[in-house]
Amino acid sequence: MHTPLCILGAGPGGYAAAFLAADLGMNVTLVDLEARLGGVCLLRGCIPSKALLHVAKTIGEVRQLGSWGVAFPPPAIDLGVLRARKEKVVAMLAVGLRQLAAKRKVHVVRAKAAFENSRTLRLQSVDGQPLEDDRIEFDHCIVAVGSSPARIPAFELPTPRVMDSTGALELSDVPGSLLIVGGGYIGLEMGEVYAALGSRVTVVEATDGLLPGVDRDLVRPLHRQLPTRFEAIHLNTRVASLVDCGDSIEATLDGDVPEKVRRFDRVLLCVGRTPNTVGLGLERTNAELDAHGFLRVDPQRRTTDPHILAIGDAAGQPMLAHKAAHEGKIAVQGLAGRSVGFEPRAIPAVVFTDPEIAWAGLTETEARRQNRTVDVAVFPWAANGRAHAVGRTEGLTKWLVDPASGELLGCGIVGPGAGDLIGEAVVAIERRCTAEQMADAIHPHPTLTETLGAAAEVQLGVATDLYRPRK
Repeated sequence: MHTPLCILGAGPGGYAAAFLAADLGMNVTLVDLEARLGGVCLLRGCIPSKALLHVAKTIGEVRQLGSWGVAFPPPAIDLGVLRARKEKVVAMLAVGLRQLAAKRKVHVVRAKAAFENSRTLRLQSVDGQPLEDDRIEFDHCIVAVGSSPARIPAFELPTPRVMDSTGALELSDVPGSLLIVGGGYIGLEMGEVYAALGSRVTVVEATDGLLPGVDRDLVRPLHRQLPTRFEAIHLNTRVASLVDCGDSIEATLDGDVPEKVRRFDRVLLCVGRTPNTVGLGLERTNAELDAHGFLRVDPQRRTTDPHILAIGDAAGQPMLAHKAAHEGKIAVQGLAGRSVGFEPRAIPAVVFTDPEIAWAGLTETEARRQNRTVDVAVFPWAANGRAHAVGRTEGLTKWLVDPASGELLGCGIVGPGAGDLIGEAVVAIERRCTAEQMADAIHPHPTLTETLGAAAEVQLGVATDLYRPRK
């Protein structure tokens, strides 16, 4: 089989690239291991986790109504119905992707693929069904194979009681006690899900703070609330060993903890992700990997092999679905002869805990690392009317501003709905807006979006919702 463009991987980057290529008149073949399109994001990641987080958030909001004099009995959890509803969301979206592929006449092949050389993929059946062809010859191939949970060989016990994020999303039961190894976004998001459903959650993080790398002022409001939901959070602590005891997992903790040895019904390992570039036969091509297993790419996402491109988690950090989709479109437009490049000023990131944390562009952490001088303008949500109306005043919105030009360089938000609010900041940073332009834009009242304009007013010294004594 010959195809002008082959795309390896049908996640957000792969299917975005395939659909745009087809819209531009290209003949496209899309190869994936799964029976359904969507990749990890749809099938075992972003979408099912956010569906479960919606349930956890709703349970939390109902509990918060107690302070308003509105009380409900404890929730009755039907795990079967919950799993079915989650799967319904995934199935509906997967069917939609299959229909979009069919309408665009994208040729979809389910198979395991590996490079035979720089122009050929060898295919292997994954479902026992014979393939129409065991090879695909291509003019160009876009590698969009995604990533997998990082492994800790010493903790890979032959028991379902030790889970990765994929196993946790299956929600086979609600364990009485759950140990989460890793205080990153996956661990905290899944911790909130299981805690809301009734598990006693303990988080162990090897560094001195949750969400390593995220600005501390954004993490602080979340960290203050988590002790009311989690049984324990242990920082500067490592798991020395895990032992399968049959009816539980015995964990030995190395750190300043009251109990060094504890038993848990389940353990969730959340220690990062690694690109799925091993075993692809890339050594038989001219494409190069870096020390972390990412394919080296240029701004048009071309690798060091002229016939192979790479996008998404296979092409480097950050490992985010929306970054992969954007890269896929850039790669296809470059193949179509357009003058494009992947050079974003602001890639948004969101932690879907409660409160949510979102940021885009330059962060304070990065500015300090670069010894870069910036102005930081912070507007506390305690001065926002809508935040008071909904009883959520713990949040804040901040801008990082170039002190010379007034240009908006970065934004950070913590509070409910931060992931939706950050979109305005992305546009402002990409379009090189200034703090004055942001402050001049009229935001609706009473809303949390006002805090974006108000933070810009803080930078300009004209924030009427805050009092500053005259100098």
